[in-house]
Amino acid sequence: MATKDLLIAANTIWVVIAAILVMFMQAGFAFLEAGLTRMKNAAHIAGKNVLIFAICSLVYYAVGFGIAFGDGNSFIGTSGFFPSSNELLAIGQAPYSFFTGIPAASGYLFEVVFAGVSLAIVWGAMAERAKLWVYPAFGVVFTLIYSVTSHWIWHAGGWLFGQGMQDFAGSTVVHYQGALAALAGALLLGPRIGKFGRDGRANPIPGHNMPYAVLGTIILWFGWFGFNPGSTLGVVTGDRIGYFGYVALTTNIAAAAGAVGGLASAWWILRKPDISMMLNGVLAALVAITAASGFVAPWAAIVIGAVSGWIAVAGVLFVERIGIDDPIGAVAVHGMSGVWGTLATGIFAVPALASNLATGSGGLVYTGSFHQLGVQALGLVAVGGFTFSASFGSLWVMKRVWGIRVETETETAGLDVSEHGMWGYPEFYIPVPGGYGTESHQHLGLSHGRAHAAPAPVAPATVAEPAPG
Repeated sequence: MATKDLLIAANTIWVVIAAILVMFMQAGFAFLEAGLTRMKNAAHIAGKNVLIFAICSLVYYAVGFGIAFGDGNSFIGTSGFFPSSNELLAIGQAPYSFFTGIPAASGYLFEVVFAGVSLAIVWGAMAERAKLWVYPAFGVVFTLIYSVTSHWIWHAGGWLFGQGMQDFAGSTVVHYQGALAALAGALLLGPRIGKFGRDGRANPIPGHNMPYAVLGTIILWFGWFGFNPGSTLGVVTGDRIGYFGYVALTTNIAAAAGAVGGLASAWWILRKPDISMMLNGVLAALVAITAASGFVAPWAAIVIGAVSGWIAVAGVLFVERIGIDDPIGAVAVHGMSGVWGTLATGIFAVPALASNLATGSGGLVYTGSFHQLGVQALGLVAVGGFTFSASFGSLWVMKRVWGIRVETETETAGLDVSEHGMWGYPEFYIPVPGGYGTESHQHLGLSHGRAHAAPAPVAPATVAEPAPG
């Protein structure tokens, strides 16, 4: 076997492993989002991650992959729709000439899991009040929106790629876009019942399971080692062998700085070391370093992560203060930190690393030039205008024609039982053999010397809700 074939084989193994790591991030989102929302919606919120990834996978195979990475023009891919087995097994050939080091099928697998992550972000700000049908309907639309901007920035023929925009693994393409659509949805849905009082002040609606949120964050941190290092798309990058290891290092230390920064910021701003804000600090830092991970020095990665920790805390509070109900903090964590990471790349990019990646130029700190920072800002404006307008417009049409928010009684009872006819935690709502409040459960407690009063099952109608604002 020739050296070139061995390199392609190694690249393919690495990219597929990285894709699997990124797909596992769906589990992280399921735990994080279910943990940060209420018990009565837990199954609905966790389960939608399976639904949306399934929808995204099919749409991306059919047309999204061709739009994003098919041969075409600087605005959109115009070939590679419903690809055949021959097209997917080819390397560096039409319609997917972009993938020169791996088969196109491996390229599809790696890119579709990124599209799935961006789509998962969308629902964070829409949690606990969107109708189930909106997930597949808007999932189709957003996958197409996402594919267009992917072509602009990541395809070698894309117009922003040609300008030299640096977005190594998707602070703009994945996270900023997901947050923009999330913001559009939150604005059109309005806040959850009782979130804001008549005086406009926000009422806390705490999540039901902080350990779930912690576990979800750890899974996401783990998956990010596929997200960023995998974006090398090979074991050799430029003239560097194993460059993905360097990308993994900058990713990890940024996340660590984000954890410390988030906790410290919460302690200073809220007067308490809020665990959820520490988690948001980790995720915000990972979002920000996603654009910069291949371009910046380790010291800059720490700065980017620490600043992201502050953005996570201040951003979540700001979004709430202006009257937007974002249960997961998607707008601040993925949107504001996505903007920061994209701009920070234009500030801190090391010229030698930009040269190795053959993308853009050195940042302001090293060159004294605002050129790269300007290119980054241009990308944010272009993607922001296109994605928010398209997302808001399509959701507005859905709202006017069919309605996108559940009825008051549905929201009050919870989406688990109203939309799915089941509970995520049935023992807390209905009698379950051996469950809380049953004779067998009480007998078990007494037999172990733990005589205690078990809580009685709570009927859906007795679940307390704050008065509508």
